[in-house]
Amino acid sequence: MKLKPRPHRPAILAICLVAGGVHAEPSPSQALHLRSLAATCANCHGTDGRAVDGGGNARLQGMDKQYIIDQMVAFREGKRPATVMHQLSKGYSPAQIEQIAAYFASQK
Repeated sequence: MKLKPRPHRPAILAICLVAGGVHAEPSPSQALHLRSLAATCANCHGTDGRAVDGGGNARLQGMDKQYIIDQMVAFREGKRPATVMHQLSKGYSPAQIEQIAAYFASQK
């Protein structure tokens, strides 16, 4: 049985690759999607996670992927105090949190 190509399969593949930790080069559209998702953090954490030193917000660039995931979950569950992160973290799915964490971890 041969499966017909479907337009959503590349997106599913990208999510699986990023979520699974496979270090494959994303397509330009996948890379744009990941960068756009991570850009939602730029107001507080700087472009590509490069927060200004001494600004009071964490520098996400190059931070450990699992650490970012753990902190987002802690914010979501109210286990870590925050001003807005407890609200913002609830707006992301677990897959999106994993993608954001992978993106920032890859920024050197």
